[in-house]
Amino acid sequence: MLFHNRFLLLLALAALLAFVSLSLQFFHLMPVSAAKNGVSSKSRKRILPDPATEPPVTDPVYEALLYCNIPSVAERSMEGHAPHHFKLVSVHVFIRHGDRYPLYVIPKTKRPEIDCTLVANRKPYHPKLEAFVSHMSKGSGNSLPLYPNHPLTQTGVMLHLQNGQLLRDIYLKKHKLLPTDWSADQLYLETTGKSRTLQSGLALLYGFLPDFDWKIYFRHQPSALFCSGSCYCPVRNQYLEKEQRRQYLLRLKNSQLEKTYREMAKIVDVPTKQLRAANPIDSMLCHFCHNVSFPCTRNGCVDMEHFKAIKTHQIEDEKERQEKKLYLGCSLLGAHPILNQTISRMQRATEGRKEELFALYSAHDVTLSPVLSALGLSEARFPRFAARLIFELWQDREKPSEHSVRILYNGVDVTFHTSFCQDHHKRSPKPMCPLENLVRFVKRDMFVALGGSSTNYYDACHREGF
Repeated sequence: MLFHNRFLLLLALAALLAFVSLSLQFFHLMPVSAAKNGVSSKSRKRILPDPATEPPVTDPVYEALLYCNIPSVAERSMEGHAPHHFKLVSVHVFIRHGDRYPLYVIPKTKRPEIDCTLVANRKPYHPKLEAFVSHMSKGSGNSLPLYPNHPLTQTGVMLHLQNGQLLRDIYLKKHKLLPTDWSADQLYLETTGKSRTLQSGLALLYGFLPDFDWKIYFRHQPSALFCSGSCYCPVRNQYLEKEQRRQYLLRLKNSQLEKTYREMAKIVDVPTKQLRAANPIDSMLCHFCHNVSFPCTRNGCVDMEHFKAIKTHQIEDEKERQEKKLYLGCSLLGAHPILNQTISRMQRATEGRKEELFALYSAHDVTLSPVLSALGLSEARFPRFAARLIFELWQDREKPSEHSVRILYNGVDVTFHTSFCQDHHKRSPKPMCPLENLVRFVKRDMFVALGGSSTNYYDACHREGF
């Protein structure tokens, strides 16, 4: 009888402990794995390598999952974090478009069966999706479709609705960046001539300002570098040619990559050169991100080993690109116009101007990548789908003449990883960088880093003897 009572007591105690454990997890008091598709929410948002949480050896599948940016649990972010006596003055957002349909097709294979239409009750789901589609149907005066039927996918739209809602909660609800009766001149919105960037920008804007007035205006920029009237830069083109030569030589040295291309070419029955020119990784990434089988023919199937070989080469190329520094020269000149526009807008805001307090550039990987490189964020991962890079301008209420900036990449504060502010935190307790540091970097230090005697963008672009 005594044994029976003890058994019941232990059973009751075990049940109580199980209930407490589940309750703690439910209320987020105990850490619990939020892994989905093999990637945890913590590791998905990290831009710099963390030996404690990431594979000890670079894993191409892991990196590809990060690139896909598959929706899972809501991200925690560091946007808007500042001491209480700091006032948010302006915000400047650079995004890469969301998940898209492949731009290239593997020769003699079918395109992946991915439906790009928006269906509110289909995964991935977002509570604002149906309202977003309804609002887009009211827009007019644009030569590009305002919501996707191609090439942006529902995943791509959902990610930017999510980004916009996150920024709304932080910048509008918490920091009151814009008044409730905001006007169109308090926004600066710019996109490229591609529908996927316009649609991504509209999705983020709808998450940020639901049911916004259609008086808003997206400027269309013909260049992915957003260089406006400063796009002609011969020296940048020379850097680019040398960088492309480096890529070509690295590819020639990779016998495993060449073997992979030969095998794939045999499967689809085309010359290896034609297969390589079709940029097969673009289509393969779409299959991978959407969990669609790689294509097959009567000669066999493209498989995961082929995918891993090409992705591994991309990772090796990224690593060598940082080491050789040719891309840095191209990036400094490529990113200067858009960074110069940004600091000019910040300086106007410090003067009390109320125009263009929220700027949004909806762009491509080839826009964000040179900006990251130019800022000195050499270890930042290649821009994933729906990546976001944000510049925040703050005013110290205790010293109103002092303004500071924070820089965040995919929600991570990277301010003190930048080349112009990496040592500042050792001299100052402020968790920010003086605006003067960023201005000096754009106006002077970017040209110093290029070498030579140039002191302005035009001279740096046209210097002799490069």
